Amino acid sequence: MRIFITGAAGWVGSAVVRELVAARHQVTGLARSDANAAKLTAAGAAVHRGNLDDLDSLRAGAAAAEAVVHCGFNHDFANYAAAAQTDLHAIEALAGALVGTNRTLLVTSGTALLAPGRLAVESDAAVAGPMPRRSEQAALPFASQGVRVGIVRLPPTVHGAGDHGFVPILVTTARDKRAAAYVGDGANRWPAVHVSDAGRLYKQAIERPFAPGTAFHAVAEDGIAMRDIAGVIGRKLGVPVTSVAAGDAAAAHFGWFAHFAGLDAPASSARTRDQLAWQPTGPQLIADLEANYV
Repeated sequence: MRIFITGAAGWVGSAVVRELVAARHQVTGLARSDANAAKLTAAGAAVHRGNLDDLDSLRAGAAAAEAVVHCGFNHDFANYAAAAQTDLHAIEALAGALVGTNRTLLVTSGTALLAPGRLAVESDAAVAGPMPRRSEQAALPFASQGVRVGIVRLPPTVHGAGDHGFVPILVTTARDKRAAAYVGDGANRWPAVHVSDAGRLYKQAIERPFAPGTAFHAVAEDGIAMRDIAGVIGRKLGVPVTSVAAGDAAAAHFGWFAHFAGLDAPASSARTRDQLAWQPTGPQLIADLEANYV
């Protein structure tokens, strides 16, 4: 199958490319730089030059493909509103090129804000929250326009050797502050998945039938308590493990990351596992922390 991928040289996208190439699909990745193009070529993928702001390039890449995977996003939290607008327009361009074809478009979203404080499930609808990103809302209208839209929701941590996401922020903060902290009693939970398992989920969603508008949860562990994550980081760094109160104390320790550090967002993947015959096999988060992060 001919598959076009945005974010193909990124953390999750590169894992998707590996899985699809290994399954002998014809993969073309969007590349905005020579370095990313070289990375894709080395992985066995073809290169489509452009970026998320180049809507004509996105339309051309999607139109030439039998399936599209949108993993690209500019994670610039200093300019997050602008990044969210770029994402929205990119999804509209990709989906618009597929209208009436019944071809697959997998759009990446997240589990973190679906149902804070309770177990999020695949049937939960994304709602407008404090973050301006609206990936699902941009994609889902096309499910009734002849596009087989699927939503892949990633947990707050997609971990593994080379990760540069949320867990490394916790490690860096603990190193800089000389304390591994959690908020309150630290019982708030993050779901997690190893990057290799996330890549395999995208592949299986591409290869298996599903109804337009279906959401999948790339979740291997429903929820790991933040005090347990902090405990490993503190022990490995040789720094105290401590609680900070929500509000000003958390902001003083974590900065802009305080909201995420205090987030209680467990998520289930029971329906996804049944529908895609997906069974995570990669290391769990605590074991990965022990091996790769500190």
